[in-house]
Amino acid sequence: MRYFVHIGYNGASFGGWQIQPGVLNVQGVLEKALSEVFKTPIGIIGCGRTDAHVHASQFFFHVDLDQEWDFDLMFRLNKMLPASIAVFDIVEVASHRHARFDAVQRSYDYFIHTYKNPFLNGLSSYYLLSKLDLPEMQRAVALLPKYQDYRPFCTSPDKYEHTICKVRTAGLMADASGDKIRFSISSNRFLGKMIRIIMGQLLKVGKGELSVDEFEGYLINKQTPPLIHPALPQGLYLSKVSYPFLNLPPRMEFSATAVLFGDDWQSL
Repeated sequence: MRYFVHIGYNGASFGGWQIQPGVLNVQGVLEKALSEVFKTPIGIIGCGRTDAHVHASQFFFHVDLDQEWDFDLMFRLNKMLPASIAVFDIVEVASHRHARFDAVQRSYDYFIHTYKNPFLNGLSSYYLLSKLDLPEMQRAVALLPKYQDYRPFCTSPDKYEHTICKVRTAGLMADASGDKIRFSISSNRFLGKMIRIIMGQLLKVGKGELSVDEFEGYLINKQTPPLIHPALPQGLYLSKVSYPFLNLPPRMEFSATAVLFGDDWQSL
């Protein structure tokens, strides 16, 4: 039988989702736990990949389990897994369902704080910046759903069959003081480091180093910026994955960032 497993993880101590030799990774930890529970090697397929130190407040993987069990699997896995990984739901699905290829939309959030805060360390990206031009950054963000070719904002674009991403929504919010910023984006797919590269360009807009017209020019001309500085990974969260047959709400109450940032967000 095939199951979709709904999880969340704090990626601070991991070298990303995917198994890599000599690197602590989320996939490897989960496969080890499942293999120990069922006493046989078990592989899993994730809904995507996250870079080193990137978080996921919602993530799915699928696993094929031929053995029946008479115990609370979710409880047992959560006891075995480190505190940085939580299992929220285990859902039986049809045998042809695929955690990666069947996903129709993914949403990410990127959090920034502009003052030193030890309680946000590792959960948000710290940039010691003052007087960011948030309205100009918002103007740049509003352009994103108008374009589909994101070749300018990815690493190694030639390795992809195409660089088309159907960005459906994008927004920028800040708290009342403007010291905490949240960038959100949803699309059918994302390219390598695409969100972090976009965030890096948005910070340049906010600092006055890049105009909104120049930002849009890269999208119009499909031209890669001369210098790419991806934003730090710690502020990035995979926050929602949607399927035509499965649309579970994120377990946001488990997100430390949601608790620490609260609900004091304002649209710009």
